Amino acid sequence: MAIMKSEQIMSESTKSFEDAIQTAVTRFDATVKGLASAYVNEMYTTIKNGKIEKYRVNLQMTFEVMPPKADDKAKRTKKK
Repeated sequence: MAIMKSEQIMSESTKSFEDAIQTAVTRFDATVKGLASAYVNEMYTTIKNGKIEKYRVNLQMTFEVMPPKADDKAKRTKKK
């Protein structure tokens, strides 16, 4: 049975909402193993001189908590 964890993050792009989402997925995937989903909580923009300056997304990223390695388990049981 898998154990999942969820983290909320914010990402931005000067191109589009889709690019902001992809940037978040690419970066987050490089830091965790088992990235499973990204849920868009909010989408908003910043405006400068009447034009969209940045596209921002607030995401809930869900990933699998990896099981401990066998040697990590041995170290924990040895300490008890």
